[in-house]
Amino acid sequence: MKFKLKLLALLYMMLLPVLHAMATDSDPAGNGTLTGKVTDKATGEALIGVTVIIPDLHNGTVTDANGKYILNHVPKGVYLLQVRYIGYATITQKVDFSKTNSLDFQLQVSSIEASEVVITGVSKATEIKRSPIPMAAVSKTFIDERAAASNVIDEIANLPGVSAVTTGPNVSKPFIHGLGYNRVVTLEDGIRQEGQQWGDEHGIEVDQNSIDRIEVVKGPASLSYGSDAIGGVVNLITAAPLPEGKIQGDISGNYGTNQGLFGGSFRLQGNNNGFVWGTVISAKAAKDYRDQHDGRVYGTNYQEKDARFMVGINKSWGYSYLNASVFDDEQAIPDGSRDSVSRAFTKQVTEADLFRPIVSADELNSYTIPVLHQHVQLYRIYNNSSFNLGKGSLLVNLGYQFSHRREFTHPTQPETPGLNLHLTTYTYDVKYNFNLGDYETTLGVNGQYQNNTIGDATAFPIPAYHQFDVGPFFIVKKSFGKLDLSGGARIDSRSFIGQAAYIDTTNAFFPVLYTGSSPETAPNVARQFDALNKTFSGFSGSFGATYNFSNSFLLKGNIARGFRAPSIAELSANGPDPGSQIYHVGNSNFKPEFSVQEDLGAFLTLPTVTASIEAFNNNIDNYIFQQQVLDAAGAPVTNQGYNEFTYVQSHARIYGGEANLDIHPFSWLHFENAIGLTYGENKGTGAKVPDSLKYLPFIPPLHTHSELRGNFTKGFGRLKNVYVSVGFDHYSAQDRYFAAYGTETYTAGYNLISAGLGANLMDAAGKPVIKLFIEGTNLGDVNYQSNMSRLKYFDNADPGPGVQPGIFNMGRNISFKLVVPFDLSPKAKS
Repeated sequence: MKFKLKLLALLYMMLLPVLHAMATDSDPAGNGTLTGKVTDKATGEALIGVTVIIPDLHNGTVTDANGKYILNHVPKGVYLLQVRYIGYATITQKVDFSKTNSLDFQLQVSSIEASEVVITGVSKATEIKRSPIPMAAVSKTFIDERAAASNVIDEIANLPGVSAVTTGPNVSKPFIHGLGYNRVVTLEDGIRQEGQQWGDEHGIEVDQNSIDRIEVVKGPASLSYGSDAIGGVVNLITAAPLPEGKIQGDISGNYGTNQGLFGGSFRLQGNNNGFVWGTVISAKAAKDYRDQHDGRVYGTNYQEKDARFMVGINKSWGYSYLNASVFDDEQAIPDGSRDSVSRAFTKQVTEADLFRPIVSADELNSYTIPVLHQHVQLYRIYNNSSFNLGKGSLLVNLGYQFSHRREFTHPTQPETPGLNLHLTTYTYDVKYNFNLGDYETTLGVNGQYQNNTIGDATAFPIPAYHQFDVGPFFIVKKSFGKLDLSGGARIDSRSFIGQAAYIDTTNAFFPVLYTGSSPETAPNVARQFDALNKTFSGFSGSFGATYNFSNSFLLKGNIARGFRAPSIAELSANGPDPGSQIYHVGNSNFKPEFSVQEDLGAFLTLPTVTASIEAFNNNIDNYIFQQQVLDAAGAPVTNQGYNEFTYVQSHARIYGGEANLDIHPFSWLHFENAIGLTYGENKGTGAKVPDSLKYLPFIPPLHTHSELRGNFTKGFGRLKNVYVSVGFDHYSAQDRYFAAYGTETYTAGYNLISAGLGANLMDAAGKPVIKLFIEGTNLGDVNYQSNMSRLKYFDNADPGPGVQPGIFNMGRNISFKLVVPFDLSPKAKS
């Protein structure tokens, strides 16, 4: 790893002078500028700090003290332009820059947050309201206000149709319409996030402080992203380059009362004539969380350190950014074991594990990571480039990732990892966007190559393997006045080559990989994995339409076919994963999954009311899921001390929908309401399905969210962008659960109250000095268990009569976030 970091540093040193030289050279012929002025439509006053941006070019600027702007490095061609300002209606329009070099805008005061532009899963930057694909997008403001979120997925886990499977407060995996793990692709700046997604007990390896925007595709996105996107996509987008001549940054800190969470982050960005750069450095640490039922929950503390750096250029020929990041997380491993009398948490101290002492109060209240913990590191280098080529643009996204995941599970030998996985991933994504007549067209190919090794360890849930993906595709979009049509097709191929492996069990507590020449005859040696050679292929496609009856009302519909090859765990798993408390068993005879999903939505936007209703229906053939294994007497089968779970295939149907209603009788007042409902049914393989098998695991219950919110953009004196909110969340009981074999259990319903407050303190010149965000969650300190929490199943094998088993979710928590922005930009010459 030291060698890789030295290589990265050398690469920086070689590229920096080259990029700087390119940045300082004059642009080639055809470089253009766009100039203009932005004013208030009602008063005619100039608006300061309005953002004017071309999303496809990653090129933007802001208006000066006179409301004027200059946007440089604009190539010829037709691009989507967006003008946005807090408290005003956003303007989004297509502009032909071969004919236009000056545009003035008049913004109108509005409380409606409309005209969101997305770049995920579409051929070119597109307004959400004109895309038939179900999507959601959240901004930096939304992210900042989620001060209590301890990771980047928790920031979006309450969006309608989106949820998260959790293993404590810092481990969250995204679920979209009841699908997660290897069915949802997580991206960072369009680059696939790869880090053993099949595992339950570690989250998404991305620093939440580095993310400025999140876009979610709610439905099959195999067309653009291939296998594993059958359920949807979460694209985590880092900060856009600053306007030219700017050097800006901020220092932020946050604190959470429940876990004693301390976090901090430093951000700095700059742009010198198109030479852009930026860095984010972050760290956080937390104690065990607490709730009224369990007290402090042993094994839920964590420490995380992150760093990232970006350098690149923006010119009229396009842009190219080189990014590098390091994610380093140490997370305690909870198992829920209790003292049978006091129900106090206990811990493992010997390999034989014949007795467990009670965890002391000092340990529960400590930031020190215990001996039994996991250590997850992700090193990433990737490049995003776009080149104006002919009458179109060539986009090239290349990535390298190294994921090192270790679980230390031996109390007497703390340096020996129980699990030790090394995953190297190379991703590629090349596409050409162009206009074929009046049709916006994209031709592309993307995929990845992976190499996984299982390292020096004592637990081996999956084998060492190679994997290669390739998928060519095309996307076409055409507008006919008020009607927008889009569609496309793709063919995917994924191949696995898994290595056979044998385990030497001479020492029962410390089994090791056998490396001798005669495994079949050697004593105390058992076959762990068979050799594997599999190739899966499939067709994906989609077609959708959006009809804008007026600026106030539209309908959209989409039908999509998705494809997913089985994961390596589903095919070949045969071993324990200590962090998940599960012994996994795969099946190499699995077929790939194919889905057909229909989506239909209606959207209304009026001056005082915005509303939407969306429905989906998803039928999946060869759906793969886990179920617990029982013996003939109905007791859980254990293997190496863990309950055994096997993967099975069936036909599944997942359907439901969500609705939103935002009533804003005044420009400053919002009464927001949302409801989301997902049903998951196991249709079996022909015979009638018993009641205990009729539902799918990890399906979220009905969830409603209501929030009364006041936005005071102009604020009070030096306090601007003031907001205050009170929220109410209702989660219904989940009685439609996968009850067979004791895999899942009933979850009671519950209600949660939250509140938020924030403001910007401005200086005399109208620039922010301090930004403050306060968020309170579970203010009623309710004892509850989410059916999406894996800790719900962590307890003694026999908790005792009359005891509610499992660990409860976090109690009351009040979080404070403080951001201090600064500006180091050189002053403009008179």
